[in-house]
Amino acid sequence: MNKTIWTILGTLLATGLFAQDNTNSLPAIPPPVASPAAETAPAAAPAPAQAAPAPKPVKHTKPHVVHHAPATPEPSVTLNPGPAEVNVNDLTVRGQAGMKGEPVMHLHKGESVTVLEQINIAHHAADEPEQWAKIVYPANAHIWLDAKYVDASGTVTAKKLNLRAGPGENYSVVGVVEKGASVTQIQKKGEWMQIQPPANAYAFVAARYLKQEAVAASAPPPPAEVPETQQVPPPQSLVLTAPVPPQPPTPTVRIVEHEGVVGSVGSPTAPADYKLYDLTTGKDIDFLYPSSPNLDFSKLVDDKVIVSGEEGIQANWPNTPVMAVQEVQVVETNVIKHFSREDLVQPRQRH
Repeated sequence: MNKTIWTILGTLLATGLFAQDNTNSLPAIPPPVASPAAETAPAAAPAPAQAAPAPKPVKHTKPHVVHHAPATPEPSVTLNPGPAEVNVNDLTVRGQAGMKGEPVMHLHKGESVTVLEQINIAHHAADEPEQWAKIVYPANAHIWLDAKYVDASGTVTAKKLNLRAGPGENYSVVGVVEKGASVTQIQKKGEWMQIQPPANAYAFVAARYLKQEAVAASAPPPPAEVPETQQVPPPQSLVLTAPVPPQPPTPTVRIVEHEGVVGSVGSPTAPADYKLYDLTTGKDIDFLYPSSPNLDFSKLVDDKVIVSGEEGIQANWPNTPVMAVQEVQVVETNVIKHFSREDLVQPRQRH
């Protein structure tokens, strides 16, 4: 009995010592982790708030690029003034050359227009025609002008009055009528009047949609048929003599004689520096042009002389002739001259 008790006590002591050693040497055991089922299992616990759904990731995609087919190059067109034919089912007539021109009316295939000239636009959009035809304004299209410049009889009172493609100044100018022109009214719209299109009004269409007939070269007439019984003479050489042009008549030299007073000319553009004038009336008779070096008119100023020589007219001085003086005779000296007249004046020959 005592032995048994001691054996139990020894066992208990040994067991406690081992338990103390294991606590100090072994790592601590982590607490148990509750499973998802255990977190939602208690019925009494309130239900947690439902979390907002996570945003969907944004997918970054490349932009969709539309590749247009390159525009068809515009064919080269050459239109001549004259008639042409519309070559499409629906052709827009515009108030200006280019897509900026407002539509005036529509033409249809087979209709005829009159081309005034071809106009090529230097700067145009990629989808806009470059070549345009200026045509006579269609007779059945609307054309307008400012009514206050037309009187009750239909006569234009302004010096020049613009014709427009619509009832307002914001429409294109498609022609001009001048003062005194007569116009035919169709209707009125406010201050604007629609009239019958005058002959000088114009509009524009794309040139590529018109066609003109090619001008055929005139063929030479076929040679005349020669009857079998007719004998054709052999060709003979033909000598052509050029006509002699008529010779102009030999001009007759006009020698004239005038009496007057020598005076100086103040104009630098005159044909001579000195003139002969009538002392009584003061009217110029001739410009005096010396035909020899010894005729010094500067020393004959204010002298009354008789001059003779060849007289003619200069284009820019049509009212006063020019005389190429050949002979001078002093009639009266009004101012003392310090020179020998024999050296300056040719002696007058009397016949």
